[in-house]
Formats: sequence, structure tokens, C-alpha cells
Amino acid sequence: MTDWPILSTITFLPLLGALFIMLVRGDEATIANNSRAVALWTTVVTLFLSIFMVAQFDGSTADFQFTERVSWLGGGIDYAMGVDGISVLFVLLTTALMPICILASWTSISHRVREYMVAFLVLETLMIGVFCAMDLVLFYLFFEGGLIPMFLIIGVWGGARRIYASFKFFLYTLIGSVLMLLAILAMYWQADTTFIPALTEIGFDANMQTWLWLAFFASFAVKMPMWPVHTWLPDAHVEAPTAGSVILAGVLLKMGGYGFLRFSLPMFPIASDMFAPMVFALSAIAIVYTSLVAFAQEDMKKLIAYSSVAHMGFVTMGLFTATVQGVQGAVFQMLSHGWISGALFLCVGVIYDRMHTREIAAYGGLVNRMPIYAAVFLLFTMANVGLPGTSGFVGEFLTIIGAFQVSTWTALFAASGVIFSAVYALSLYRRVSLGRIEHEGLEQISDMNRREIFIIAPLAVATILFGVWPMPILDVTASSVEALVSNYQEALAAHYSGLSGY
Repeated sequence: MTDWPILSTITFLPLLGALFIMLVRGDEATIANNSRAVALWTTVVTLFLSIFMVAQFDGSTADFQFTERVSWLGGGIDYAMGVDGISVLFVLLTTALMPICILASWTSISHRVREYMVAFLVLETLMIGVFCAMDLVLFYLFFEGGLIPMFLIIGVWGGARRIYASFKFFLYTLIGSVLMLLAILAMYWQADTTFIPALTEIGFDANMQTWLWLAFFASFAVKMPMWPVHTWLPDAHVEAPTAGSVILAGVLLKMGGYGFLRFSLPMFPIASDMFAPMVFALSAIAIVYTSLVAFAQEDMKKLIAYSSVAHMGFVTMGLFTATVQGVQGAVFQMLSHGWISGALFLCVGVIYDRMHTREIAAYGGLVNRMPIYAAVFLLFTMANVGLPGTSGFVGEFLTIIGAFQVSTWTALFAASGVIFSAVYALSLYRRVSLGRIEHEGLEQISDMNRREIFIIAPLAVATILFGVWPMPILDVTASSVEALVSNYQEALAAHYSGLSGY
């Protein structure tokens, strides 16, 4: 394992698959079928490699593992790759969702199939690179590069307002990241390196930390997204194809939370502590306000998109408690939300492919014609609410415990958000699945086929398995989270003891 660059292999294998697809020749049908097959096999092989990597991962240490570092741009800017207990599971989440996205697009995407598959494979390389990069410049290139294929996926294969949604997505996230680029330059001038572990040890002064924290916050808050910079997300979700929504909610939103974990908390602890009350307030507003907005929606995708903003409120709240329970819960919540929200968008895609509408009012009584679908939709609805026994409960419970140790009022608002989520989620399920069939078009609707069941089954297993037995995830993240929190508390103690004159 020491000589094999497994992280680079996992990261760039999808890019190799994309290049192979570009070389495919033949008539249009042949190109489409071969592109689907190559994309599927590429993502499956990448998934198995990432499973092998996780199996070799040592969860007892907080150190980066499978590290690679070679000279790249010079001047302290290297090509450096590595994963710790936090990032390794996000790599696995990304590679696990990609074959599902390819299969979900198998029949629904019928034009420009080659370009679609290339866009998804390039996107996979860039997403994995974000979680593996140990150099700040490398991280930024992967982080920003992911905008381009997602912009194309929404803009080319999206719905009626796809151009508006794609440009809104691109501009919102790009403008936020410009400030992060300026902060990266300032850090480089200060430290003469962009190596992330070295930057963590620098100890920037309090005033500089404030400005750096705000610059990084501008990028990560939009990416998650946090209230009030969340307005691009519902439009992007509504117009994106089903697989685009799955990967947007499942992985791309998590890059913001991962950025807070990798940069804001360890590199700018003083500023993080100073701005924590602001983050708590924004998180509480997001949890309550966007839950109420979700309840008012008539489009299923838009409702689930607003619910994602609410769930990301739990993540930011847990992260900035800087407690072991809060941070562990935030990481767990990001992973769990990745497969639960992805599954909910897949459920919407199943009936959209049959009826070509996402309006809630167009459905009702699906349990009578689609019993398997109704059961699957109920499972993920309950998981989204945070029902005990599902993975959605574990993350929310831990983040609320962490918040209670720091801010009782924040924990109280977050707990009330659980009630609001039950209101909009169960209302959606009742209106779509229960009652009698009143619309003629639903009389002949067919239940989930084998391909759709095969796609959704792994997500259902993960939801139940990690809801009952969360330790496999918590054990992997424990050492890295404990080291992060310990270093954070030590940095704060040193700062405030210095201010008091001791």
C-alpha cells in the first residue's frame, strides 16, 4: 500500500473513463449504449477501490493516511493527497452514489448521452479530489472545478428554466469563492506554504484569523448553503435532472461543511469561537424558517431542497459547538443526509418519469397502484424526519446534544425544527401516497421496476443499518474529531490565557 498511489488512482480513474468515452465511435445508438456501459463500469471499479481503501484505513489515528506528495508548482505548492477519519468516508460516499446516478440516468437521459456521462465522470474526479487534497491550492482547483460539469448538467439536461438555474448556481458559488481565493493568497504570503497540515500549525494572529475566517465562510456558507444565501439551491434542484439532484444534495452540499471542518475550525479557532453565536443564529433560522417554507411548497423537488437547507442547519450548528458530540453528529448528519436526500430525489424521479410532473397536487393514492414505491418512500420520509432507528436520527440527536452543552436556546430551536420537519414530510407523504386515486392518469401507473429497486436498495440498507448500528461510522471518525476538538480547545486556551496575562 505504501508504494501504490491509491488516492490518485481513485481520483483520476473516472477522468480516464471520460477520456475513453470520448474515443467511442459508431452510430448514435451505439455511442449512447457504450457511453452508459463505460460510465457504469468506471464508477463501479472506482467504488470497489474506495471500499478497499476504507478497509485498509486505520481509524485509531488522527493522522493523514495513504499520503502522496510530489513537487508541483514550486514555492511550497505541492501535489499532496491524503485522507483522515473525516475525509475518507466522504470519498466512499461520493464513489457509492455515482453508480446509482449513472443507473438512474439509464433511460431518462436520451439525448447527448456521451456528453452527459463525460460530465458526470469529470464531476466525480473533482469531487473526490476535494476530499483528498492536502494542499490548499489543489483543494481550491478541485473545489471550483466542480462548478463546471454541474453547470453543464443543469444547463443542458435540466428542466424548462435550466439556463436561469444553472447561471444562478454558478454565479452564487463562484462569487463566494473569489473571497476564499484572496484568503488563500494571504495565507501563502504569511506562511510560504499551502500544505494543509503545516498551515494548521501556523497559528495566525487573531486579527488575521477574523478576515480569513470571513473569506472562507463566504465560500462555504454558499456551498452548503446556509440561510440567507440558500436561494440558488431550490432552483438548481428543481431544474436539474434526477441524478444531478442526487449528487448535488448528496455530495456537493457537503463540501461546505467539509471546508469548515478542514479549514475554519483547525486553522482559525479564535475567529471560529468569536463567530460561533452568529453561526448558531443562522443555523436556528435555517432549521425553523426553511422548514416552514418547505411546508408551503407545491413542487416535490423544491420541498426536498428546502428540507436540505434545514438539515444543513443541524450540520453548521453541530460543527461550531466544537464539542466531540456536536462535530461527530455533524459529520454523521452530512453522510446520512447524503444517501437519504439522494434517495428522496430518486423517489421523485421514479414518478416523474411516469407522469412528467412534480406537482404534489397531481398525485394521491399511489399506495393503491405502487405499494413497493409507497413503502420505500415512507422509509426515506421517516428517515428525513429523524425517526429513531434510521440514520437520520443519529446525526440530529448528536448535534442537539452538542448544542445543548454550548447554547441551550440553539438546541431548543433545533429540536423544534424536528417537529416542523415531521409536519412537511408527513404532509407530503399523505398527499402523494395515501387516500384514493382521483386523477385518471394514475389508474394505469406501474410500480417500481427491478432497476429502480436495485438502485434504491443500497440506500435503504444504509439508512436502516447505520440507524441501528452507527458505530462503524463513529469509530472511523472518532480519532480525527477528538484531535480536532482537542487542538481547537488548546488554541483557545492559549489565546485567552495570553490575553489575561498568564
